Amino acid sequence: MDLVTPTSVKRYSPPFAWRLLATALSFALFGIGGVILRVAIFPLLALLPGDRLTHRRRARATVSRLFHLFVQFMSRSGVLSYEIQGVERLGQPGQMVIANHPSLIDVVMLIACIRDSNCVVKQSLWDNPCMRGPIRACGYISNSGSLDMLDEAAGALREGQTLIVFPEGTRTTPGRPPEFHRGAAAIALRGARLVTPVVISVYPTTLTKAEPWYRIPSRRFHVCLRVGEPIDPARFASLGPAPLASRRLNDHLHQYFMKELAADERSASRD
Repeated sequence: MDLVTPTSVKRYSPPFAWRLLATALSFALFGIGGVILRVAIFPLLALLPGDRLTHRRRARATVSRLFHLFVQFMSRSGVLSYEIQGVERLGQPGQMVIANHPSLIDVVMLIACIRDSNCVVKQSLWDNPCMRGPIRACGYISNSGSLDMLDEAAGALREGQTLIVFPEGTRTTPGRPPEFHRGAAAIALRGARLVTPVVISVYPTTLTKAEPWYRIPSRRFHVCLRVGEPIDPARFASLGPAPLASRRLNDHLHQYFMKELAADERSASRD
């Protein structure tokens, strides 16, 4: 799914008042859309023929397409601009997509890029009235932090699903480097055929863990997703016992993201 926007588009920024209104409309649209999916769209899709796997794929394709349209709405209304580099590398069987998590829009854009993806999501979202319908229909995995969660995630990868994971577990605290939990590396070593890093940068920062939705930046923000080269987890599995291999893979990923994010910051400071 092509979400690539010419980088020149990010130079134009609509007036502040318009972007604030468009941001409010975006949040309202997202919330209302989630409720409509839960009470109307997914019950109708459930009536269509097919087994459990077919229904799950249908639900994920629906969410992916709607997220694509949502990103288009935010872009065309002037809230954000974006670019995605290397999108053709996403969506492979048994692929674990690992990304940093600077803003609320990250997971939306990644799911929009991958038609049939699984995702590890926060436990609290399972009780969110706007999100629990899509989450359950798509068969996403709850980030409970238990061993059962690790087994479920690894099992999804062994089945050939594409799995999106944010190793930080929550959005990055502004001004601090990302902190990766080792659970993502443990999942990769248990079930992934390949690990694909996606470096996400958002400038100016917005929709972070510390900011309410209405505290928008002084100009249209730009989101960049850069899909890196795949990593073979077997390289690390052969280094020793599982805890050691997990720690080394986690360190490798953390260093990779720190290096790439530092390069993004230098690039942003020159713009």
